[in-house]
Amino acid sequence: MWEAVAFWYFIVSRLAYVVWVGWALRQQDRTRRFTREAGVEAGFLRFRRVASTLMNNDGVSFVILVLATKNTLSIALPRWAVLIAGGLMVVGGVGIKLWAASSLGAKAYYWHNFFAPDDPVPPAPPGPYRYFKNPMYTLGYLQTYGLALVFASLPALIASGFAQAAVLVFNYLVERPHYAELMRQARAPGAS
Repeated sequence: MWEAVAFWYFIVSRLAYVVWVGWALRQQDRTRRFTREAGVEAGFLRFRRVASTLMNNDGVSFVILVLATKNTLSIALPRWAVLIAGGLMVVGGVGIKLWAASSLGAKAYYWHNFFAPDDPVPPAPPGPYRYFKNPMYTLGYLQTYGLALVFASLPALIASGFAQAAVLVFNYLVERPHYAELMRQARAPGAS
């Protein structure tokens, strides 16, 4: 029973994160919902508080899922090999996430350019973005799969795929159109 509760807690947490953040960013793009009255920084901070809470809850719910469902996955390899592979995936995923986040900066990590569209767009992508189209949402999810392997959790492995698919859909529906519009505006005649 607790395994099912942990699984659905994670699913609901992930959906709350991607759906709310996606809705909020689309509203900001369309109507300046957060900055219209409060201004750029106050509106951004209001958004960031809720987004941070949802993101942190999402991470905690995944750890709870992993712990509640450990030893539900059987792999026909020596346990030490699975631990090493899972551990390398955790280190690689966390490393990519940290590198990408530090390359973008704290404000960009929380989608600041939705709130201040005049923020400069770097002509050449920084950090891992030079080598990978979207390292944060692709290779940056290795740690979730790795944790699922380390704890031998089949539900966590399934949840990892769901989490990654959800954030890639979010990227496709919310972030990509926004960045395409920013790039179009930057190339427009008279753009600074």
